[in-house]
Amino acid sequence: MGKLTTHVLDTMAGLPGSEIKVELFRYDGEQYQPVTTVVTNFDGRTDAPLLEGNDFKAGKYQLVFHVADYFKGKGVKLDDVAFLDDVVIRFGLNDEDSHYHVPLLVSPYSFSTYRGS
Repeated sequence: MGKLTTHVLDTMAGLPGSEIKVELFRYDGEQYQPVTTVVTNFDGRTDAPLLEGNDFKAGKYQLVFHVADYFKGKGVKLDDVAFLDDVVIRFGLNDEDSHYHVPLLVSPYSFSTYRGS
């Protein structure tokens, strides 16, 4: 059975992005429906996969990482309206037997992602 995992790296500090709220949504053909909300741990990872077992289904998904709150909590001075508030990543899951890993590398002014392992 497949699974979906994530982690966050704070590229400004060179550290794991801990205590970041992450929301997962599944597209139902009309809109994105909430699946789960988690907070990253001390290592910037979630304590359990976001999806696995019978909950892991092929389809279109969206992750929302609440990064402005994280950087503000670390004492980073951001504009009143942060350049990156929530980082949204939309992606597809096709193989229900695969491990999909979606990492986020983020700073207050940039981010990147890739399909990890």
